[in-house]
Amino acid sequence: MIKAVLWDFGGVFTTSPFESFNRYEKQHNIPKDFIRRVNATNPDKNAWARLESSQVTLDEFDKEFADETCAQGYEITGRQVIELLSGDLKPEMVKALKLISSSYKTACLTNNVKGAGEGPGMSQTTKKAEDVANVMSLFDVVVESSVVGYRKPDPRIYLTACTELNIEPEDAVFLDDLGINLKPARELGMRTIKVLSSEQSLGELEEILGMTLR
Repeated sequence: MIKAVLWDFGGVFTTSPFESFNRYEKQHNIPKDFIRRVNATNPDKNAWARLESSQVTLDEFDKEFADETCAQGYEITGRQVIELLSGDLKPEMVKALKLISSSYKTACLTNNVKGAGEGPGMSQTTKKAEDVANVMSLFDVVVESSVVGYRKPDPRIYLTACTELNIEPEDAVFLDDLGINLKPARELGMRTIKVLSSEQSLGELEEILGMTLR
């Protein structure tokens, strides 16, 4: 029986940063999905992975990411890509979280960046930071990669959430917009939902929980 709903944040509760990446690439005549390809190269030890697990500072990341992008043909600094992370909140997902919180335990599992804004790893305006903070306060547990020192898809981050919620993995359903982050959750015994859109993901979650969320 499902006892808890675990959520990713960026791309689930906010519009996807990939949209911002693509806009930046188009504006600067850089091939589409270039930034994603850089982040997918050596994904466990690259600059992005090291930043999200607090192994490097923002200043170090700024240079390391520039070096990595230069090596693949175009220079983008780390600070430039950090500025692209902030998305817009999706009110329909926030509404669903509030409804679910009355009956289920909840947790947010976010790969984030220490010192890059006041939300889950995002550089934000004061108003946006306040709105994000209000959403984060709705979760029973928040597990941040920059705090615990490891990041999705490391199985430890899912197990940490389960320990803090006092549940077993098979008691949970986990939503994320990246398949690579869903695989270890499934292997641990969680139900998983890949978030392609709010409508699709909430529909699947309604079936699992047996409650209306839209």
